[in-house]
Amino acid sequence: MGLEGSVAIVTGAAIGIGYAAAERLAERGARVVIADRNGAEEAAARLAARDLQVTGVTVDVSSPEEVAAAVGVTESIRGRIDVLVNNAGIYSTLEPKPFEQLTPQEWRQVFDVNVIGVFLMCQAVLPAFKRAGGGRIVNISSGVAFKGNPWMAHYVASKGAVISLTRALATELGRHQILVNSVAPGFTLSDGVHRNPTLVEGVRESSTRNRVLARDMAPADLVGAIEFFAGAQSAFITGQTLVVDGGAYFH
Repeated sequence: MGLEGSVAIVTGAAIGIGYAAAERLAERGARVVIADRNGAEEAAARLAARDLQVTGVTVDVSSPEEVAAAVGVTESIRGRIDVLVNNAGIYSTLEPKPFEQLTPQEWRQVFDVNVIGVFLMCQAVLPAFKRAGGGRIVNISSGVAFKGNPWMAHYVASKGAVISLTRALATELGRHQILVNSVAPGFTLSDGVHRNPTLVEGVRESSTRNRVLARDMAPADLVGAIEFFAGAQSAFITGQTLVVDGGAYFH
């Protein structure tokens, strides 16, 4: 399965990593649906202005009804679905704090989007994948799941859950020719992160210092891995997590 003519949904793609992924897949010939709570149609219009086949759909991935509607619209417009990139997540707006200060409400908010959102999107596209005879799921996890970073236990746990879900789905869905893999980025200077100067100040210097490739990481550094798992070259790879962090963690 190449990307030319394929149909891909990228969640959380109005800005940042998701937008960069949507742009790369569209440049490779995929017909891309940007799915986001805010700004989906505007982001799609920017790429469509470059003659790329991109449309936008507004969706809250934590809502079963909105997810079902977004997937239904995608299939009705594009006729099929071949690739799902689960990028939507809560991170840049979080306030780092000690574990004992976290509340159940904060845990539920993070898990509703970062984990339940992935579950709902995967479940919703499954019938379309089966009708198409296969598909690709690329989950965006995080290197923190391996390093166990402090002060964000709920976020770290949510990304660990995404990696475990990736493995479980790969095992269960392989008989349908559905490949499920994960990309685990390091600290990335995305649009959302730039909007939180406190986060940038607290994490940027230590992240860069601990990398073999001692520089800032940008969304463009991730799109090659996402494209790889979405395309033909990874046709015999499933259940894997590829850490992309400039050599901060060897996995």
